[in-house]
Parts: sequence; C-alpha cells; structure tokens
Amino acid sequence: LSFLQERLRCMLVSLLLLHSTDSFYVPGVAPINFHHNDPVEIKAVKLTSSRTQLPYEYYSLPFCQPSKITYKAENLGEVLRGDRIVNTPFQVSMNMEKKCEVLCNFPNKPVTLTVEQSKLIAERIREDYYVHLIADNLPVATRLEFYSNREEEEKKKEKDVQFEHGYRLGFMDGNKFYLHNHLSFILYYHREDVEENQEPTYRVVRFEVIPQSIKLEDLKADEKSMCTLPEATGSAPQEIDPSKENQLLFTYSVHWEESDIKWASRWDTYLTMSDVQIHWFSIINSVVVVFFLSGILSMIIIRTLRKDIANYNKEDDIEDTMEESGWKLVHGDVFRPPQYPMILSSLLGSGIQLFCMILIVIFVAMLGMLSPSSRGALMTTACFLFMFMGVFGGFFAGRLYRTLKGHRWKKGAFCTATLYPGVVFGICFVLNCFIWGKHSSGAVHFPTMVALLCMWFGISLPLVYLGYYFGFRKQPYDNPVRTNQIPRQIPEQRWYMNKFVGILMAGILPFGAMFIELFFIFSAIWENQFYYLFGFLFLVFIILVVSCSQISIVMVYFQLCAEDYRWWWRTFLVSGGSAFYVLIYAIFYFVNKLDIVEFIPSLLYFGYTALMVLSFWLLTGTIGFYAAYMFVRKIYAAVKID
Repeated sequence: LSFLQERLRCMLVSLLLLHSTDSFYVPGVAPINFHHNDPVEIKAVKLTSSRTQLPYEYYSLPFCQPSKITYKAENLGEVLRGDRIVNTPFQVSMNMEKKCEVLCNFPNKPVTLTVEQSKLIAERIREDYYVHLIADNLPVATRLEFYSNREEEEKKKEKDVQFEHGYRLGFMDGNKFYLHNHLSFILYYHREDVEENQEPTYRVVRFEVIPQSIKLEDLKADEKSMCTLPEATGSAPQEIDPSKENQLLFTYSVHWEESDIKWASRWDTYLTMSDVQIHWFSIINSVVVVFFLSGILSMIIIRTLRKDIANYNKEDDIEDTMEESGWKLVHGDVFRPPQYPMILSSLLGSGIQLFCMILIVIFVAMLGMLSPSSRGALMTTACFLFMFMGVFGGFFAGRLYRTLKGHRWKKGAFCTATLYPGVVFGICFVLNCFIWGKHSSGAVHFPTMVALLCMWFGISLPLVYLGYYFGFRKQPYDNPVRTNQIPRQIPEQRWYMNKFVGILMAGILPFGAMFIELFFIFSAIWENQFYYLFGFLFLVFIILVVSCSQISIVMVYFQLCAEDYRWWWRTFLVSGGSAFYVLIYAIFYFVNKLDIVEFIPSLLYFGYTALMVLSFWLLTGTIGFYAAYMFVRKIYAAVKID
C-alpha cells in the first residue's frame, strides 16, 4: 500500500511539474502554431469611443466586406461588452510580405460612399471612434512614441513607447474630416524550436498597425489588386466631405518581423502599465494608513474598553457606575430589533452575495485564470458567481432575520432574491432602451435578456430560498444580554452624532485606502483600457475590508457611548460612507477626465455609476455591519449584568 501511495505521489508531482513548465498560461487557451504561408485570420471586434461610450459593430460603417459575413459565437461577457467579432476581407499569410493591396474586389473601380454613408463616417470621426481588430486573438495596437521628461542629451537617444488600443478611424483638421483608408499591419512572430527535419512553426506574438490617410489619386492601383504607395512627404490625405458622395480606395500592407517574445508573454505589451510605481506607492500608502489606524484604534478602544469593563464589573461601586453614562446603560436595548428587519436582512444578504462574488473573482483573476485573452470571461464569471452565491446570501439573511424576531421567511427570501437584483435589472433595462435607440452593439438583445431573467429566476432565486430556509431553521445568533420590555429613552444627541456627519467621517478612510486603484478601474471601464493588476486589487480589497471593519467598530462604540442603541440601520448606512466619496469621485472623473457632452452618453455614465455606487455601498455596509455586530456581542458578553 505504501509503495502504491509513493507511486501516486510521484505521478502527481510529475504532472504538476509538466503543467507548470508546458502550459504556464491561461487555462483553456492553447497556442496556435502556423507554418510558412498559412492564413492568419484578421477579425474585427467593434468600434468604440470614450466620448460616446456607445460601441458599434464593424460593419455599421461601409467598410469592405468579404463574400460571406460570419459572426463568432459569443459568451455572455462579450455580448454585454458590445463585442461582435466578425470576419474581414484582409488576406494575411504567415511570414508573407505585402507591399500594398486593394481591399475591395474592384481594383480599378474605387468605392463610392453615398452622402448618408459619408455623413455617418464624418460623424464617427468627430466622435473620436477607434476600430478594434484581432489577429490570432491578439488585439491590434497603435504604437505611440514620445520623448519623456528626461535630460536634454538623453532626449535625443531614447523615446518612450506606449500602445494605444485599436486605431483611430480618422482625424479632423479644422472642419475637414479625413479617413484612415490605408492600414500598414506589422505582425511579430516567434519561431518555435522544432526538430531538424520538421517544417519550422511560428506563433503570432504582437499585432501593430500604422493607419494612414491617402488620397485616391495618390494610390495607383492595377488590375491585379496591387497598388503603389506615394512618398510620405508628397501624399495628400483622403478627405471625406459629408455633403456629397466620396470616392476612395481601401488598401492595406503586411510586414512581418521576428521577435524574441515568447507566446506566453505576448500580452505583456498590452498590459504594461506605465504607472506600476504609482500602484506600489498607493498600496504602501494604504497599508501605512490602515496600520496607523489599527494601532490607534487598538490602543484607544482596547484601553477604553478595559477601563469600562473593569469599572462596570466592580461589585462595590455599583452606585457610582449607575450614575455614569456609557454603553453599559443601554444593555437592555442594544439588541432590540430595528424597524424593517426584513429589508435590512435582505440588503445584508445581497451584500454577502456581492462580497463572496467579488472575493472569488479577484482571487481567480489574480491567479491568471481570467486573462483578457479569454474575452468576456471576467463578466461571465462574475454573473454566474453572483447567481450561485445566492445560497450564502440567503443563509446569512435568513439567520439574521430569525435573530431579529422575523417570522415570514418565505417573503423574506423573496425580498432577498429580488430587491437588489431587481433594482440592477430595472436600471440596466432603462439604459438598454436608450442604447437600442442608438442602434449600438452595446444593446443587450431580447434573447440575452430572457436568458439573464431565466438565470435570475431559475438559478439565483431557488438558491436564495434554499439558503434562507437553512439559515432560518438554524439557531439564531446568540445575544449575550436580554432585551427590556420597555424601550429606554434616548438622550438628545450632539451635532456630530448626526447620520450624515457619520457617513462623511466613516467614508474618508476606506476611500483614501483605495482611491488610486479606483482611477485605474475607471480608466479600464470608461476609456477602453485593459485592467489586469488583480494582485494589487486583491491587496486593496483586503485593506478595504479591514478599514471598513475598524471604522464601523469605532462609530458604533461612539454611538453606544452616547446612549443611542439604534445602531442596526445606522451602522449599515454609515459603514457604506465610502460609496458617497466614490460618487463624488465619479462626478470629478466625468468633469475632468472624460470628454462626454451628449445626453445619452452622460445618462449611461451616471446610470452605471449609480449601479457601482449602490453595489459598493451594499458591500462596504455589509462588511461594517458584521464587524460591528461581532464587536457589540463581544463587549456585552464581557460585562457582568444582573
């Protein structure tokens, strides 16, 4: 038996070693090997603009089309992002150069754009649209070279290179519109090691484009679809006049270069952030702030509590103690159930659901399993996880509802399963109607909406009921003190014990610990950047949990010392105070960073921001509530009460 165990152990170790050496990349994504002259398919994803926030599919503009248009089957995340991956007529072969080739089938007959089409292209150029293509699942990037703020001598030698996702559809000069009608593709390949007698294999590791605007007269095309590019200095750009028909040629060229980049590292170009130092600075800043806070909190709260508990537990000074004010005086009311216990437990259940979903998504993404190469995987995973985490949300909500002396568990379960998701679905549906009106590919089609509703009522709802049933049947939370029959009168509170002041005070610290990360997340959402620093995000999330818990404990301690025992709802609201700062930051970001002027893009921005703020409030409120609840139970368990 021991011999068998040893053999099994050896096999497992060897399998793990093989796995780590051969396939250290994203699970489920295998490399494609190309031989010389193999076709490399160029596909189009969508058109995007950070000015309108409305994606459009590639063929919404009059680009050259292949004989048969085929759309790729897409996952839920891709559909929700507005991706519509489709084939294009570009003919690219591995390691085969192309000087200049006409894209549409009639080389001597230029493409004629109608007035309507010209107007549409001009409008998209004015709205600053980018075109996104992919080759072997790698997105196209435009290389930007600029001099950094170095010394004068170094300036001449070294340029900083950054990449822009996609390429600009065109540009404006004064009131004139110019379309990028010639694309120079630069593809980089890595030659794989093969045995001597085998044909060499190649893998695509980078995909760049240099877009150019070249006037029809300067592009000399022959009958074989070949064309000659003009000298860079003498060519005029291709103007699009929206008031009349325009004639032009769509052309492209292909250049291949060998690269040392291995296939497993090919996404590094797209994911390199020039601001990793800012990230480390923000993490260190957050950690220092949280540790500083923890130290102060621990000292103050523990010393004060020890003093309180020692005083309260002294047998001989009972008369003096009774005259004092403090948290012991409200022991008979501190666990009195609040108003609307069903809604409170439902919101906390949704908060638990969100917390579990976010924790798992960030952790899995940190391990590299939700790479941007598997498009839409992050959103698909988040949607499904939220559905399946309903069982935990239901369990915690049910148990809390039972503790708060609730009896109608079926209604409570239904409320938990529909309150927060219902608000999210309602806002998304209204926004979707506006996106539909704009004919954008970002609009969720009716079948997808039905599928999401089926997931909600077919997966999430039954799981919430299941969790709620077991949570409600379980022993309620054990409160260490009995609740009096008659509620105690609450003394008049000072101005700084106001709810809104509490929200402002409690929100600063968790927000300060994470606001730099928020900038990168906003850039990823609103400016079509890739976000892939999930390791940082995981650290920030843990810092957020710790700071929310601590602030919540401090706030509830002050409240109980002021003899105000109505802490249930207040703690939930105040702990989510950082969501208020997220809202302020979102408005600041909108005004200063984004160039949105139209009504519908602004509506989309604030609609989605409202969802983010609501979700963030639920998340931080839930973290704070459970920290405060544990704290209150602990301190009242430590004092002797007659």
